[in-house]
Amino acid sequence: MIEVTVKDSDLQQAALEGMDSFLGVFITAIRDAIGGELTEETMSGLNSDQLTLLAWQTLHDEVMDGGFVQLIYNGYGPFIFNNPLAKVLKLWGMRELSKLIYEGHTLWLKYREQIEQELSDEDFMALFEQMPEFDDLDDAFVENEEQWTEEIAHYVDEHIDRFAVIK
Repeated sequence: MIEVTVKDSDLQQAALEGMDSFLGVFITAIRDAIGGELTEETMSGLNSDQLTLLAWQTLHDEVMDGGFVQLIYNGYGPFIFNNPLAKVLKLWGMRELSKLIYEGHTLWLKYREQIEQELSDEDFMALFEQMPEFDDLDDAFVENEEQWTEEIAHYVDEHIDRFAVIK
């Protein structure tokens, strides 16, 4: 198991700054502990909660920047949809987010070959019009992002020992 450590002073400061900063302390600590590379080897050294938090951050960053189409195009489809992210989030009590990821999985299976190929900027942008089914998922994510981030922050706060050792 890879040991992830967080300084208590960093955690206290981040908690004052808000939920994004609070989660950021853990995400940074996990990434630092794995040397910034999420590989098969480093994944096996993390627990399911740590992996779920990294997957959430990837999902969050990609969807907030360019939607599910961008997430898939950038190669994160297998990491998000072939791992138990949706199942774990459901166990964390986040049913709506879990459902959204399952819906994204269905669309990923349907469109992955078209999206995951090398495309020009113009062809990539055309994907958004060719695949309007992703629009509802993108909109739902953006509309609920703040609530979901807060729910994840609360889960992490209530289960800190599953994410890092506080020193």
